[in-house]
Amino acid sequence: MAEATTGSGLPKGFRSAEQGWPELSRIPHPPRRLPLLGDVLGASRRTPLQDSLRYARKLGPIFRRRAFNREFVFVWGADLAADMADEARFAKHVGLGIANLRPVVGDGLFTAFNHEPNWQLAHDVLAPGFSREAMAGYHPMMLAVADRLMDHWDRAVVTGRAVDVPGDMTKLTLETIARTGFGHDFGSFERSRPHPFVTAMVGTLTYAQRLNTVPTPLLIRRAARRNRDDIARLNSTVDDLVRARTASGGGEGDLLGRMLETAHPETGERLSPENVRRQVITFLVAGHETTSGALSFALHYLSRHPEVAERARAEVDRVWGATATPGYDQVARLRYVRRILDESLRLWPTAPAFAREAREDTVLGGDHPMRRGAWALVLTAMLHRDPEVWGADAERFDPDRFDPQAVRMRPAHTFKPFGTGARACIGRQFALHEATLVLGLLLRRYEFGSDPDYRLRVTERLTLMPEGLRLRLERRSPDAARRPPVSASGTVEGAPSDVRCPVHRAAN
Repeated sequence: MAEATTGSGLPKGFRSAEQGWPELSRIPHPPRRLPLLGDVLGASRRTPLQDSLRYARKLGPIFRRRAFNREFVFVWGADLAADMADEARFAKHVGLGIANLRPVVGDGLFTAFNHEPNWQLAHDVLAPGFSREAMAGYHPMMLAVADRLMDHWDRAVVTGRAVDVPGDMTKLTLETIARTGFGHDFGSFERSRPHPFVTAMVGTLTYAQRLNTVPTPLLIRRAARRNRDDIARLNSTVDDLVRARTASGGGEGDLLGRMLETAHPETGERLSPENVRRQVITFLVAGHETTSGALSFALHYLSRHPEVAERARAEVDRVWGATATPGYDQVARLRYVRRILDESLRLWPTAPAFAREAREDTVLGGDHPMRRGAWALVLTAMLHRDPEVWGADAERFDPDRFDPQAVRMRPAHTFKPFGTGARACIGRQFALHEATLVLGLLLRRYEFGSDPDYRLRVTERLTLMPEGLRLRLERRSPDAARRPPVSASGTVEGAPSDVRCPVHRAAN
């Protein structure tokens, strides 16, 4: 019987590297490879990304790993990654980890195969929802959710309690995308335990990760049953949300309203009910999971680098002054705060890799032949540490790497926290505006105290998150924003915020 193929004529399902790399033996792999099992010695099922970073440092800018009968090629060298960013020769590949989410979101924006028409339909219908006009409309709702977070943190200050940073950032970003995108309130800050939607979402992501590390799903049948229950929970939550909106009969001008009411501008086609459900789940999951991680890592680094935090506060005080509620345009003026966010995303991009496949037979970097459909994982977290681009101190946290002059001097395609090309994250401007706004608000209101015994541990579940991060907070004095802002060098802040501030402490 003929093998099933995709609309592009390529085989469906996972394609091991042997099928697409004719000179695979030239690509290095870890030592002590075992028959049948592959490169499992010293590997951790819970931290495959961090294992890959370790191997990358030893094996170089292109390497491979084998897990049971699956061979993966990883690329992280800047020249090779730039080659794979060429849209004429390469396209998005829905890799194994992402394909494992298709039972959850089907052909949603994140998981659709390139040949599936619903991706383009949904992208064209929803793209105006991330325009500048739409973003300005979301801004007041972002402020309202941030106020709920700060009320929650103010209570922690009064009681002397440390705050759970990843947990609270997850609540914040879930409520933000739920309200701005779908007019819904999960009541996250009023709950003592995570909302069932969050529990189900974490369950599906964890299960998708586990599928990458077992030879057959039959070995995790109990987990598979839980995963089916989690998917049913996600579906029922979204179905209730859509039903409530349909019953109200009113459009809110948000993402859900666009999904239900907007036809494609050229074809007149509308999203089917099933497609609406898949896109809503995609946005609820992707729209909060990655942003919460980015904010959590940024707060970790701010707590460990008080000189950076003080410089950022000086910028917030100068740009926002005593304004109680900063306007939409004032957020983009926090250029140093944005650099902190970018540097946190450099060290720990919360989506730590993306896959690319060859559109036709080609040669990667002029040295590695690839057949049509051959694919590799671009290891973003290592690309962002390439010493040839970022210097010998690439592991060090330094927001001034994103000084405008430094950015101009760097080669293209060396900073990719949101993927690349036509299939890059559609909501990246939403995420960056939200995260910059929240960091500005928190810097203006609090001093961050870290536990000196804490060492950064990173949880992996397709996205990355700092594990067990707790901070102790201290409220700034009410008149702090009215003082003349002082730079890190001790001078009154009046010069542009991109004066270089050396950061001496190594990243933790």
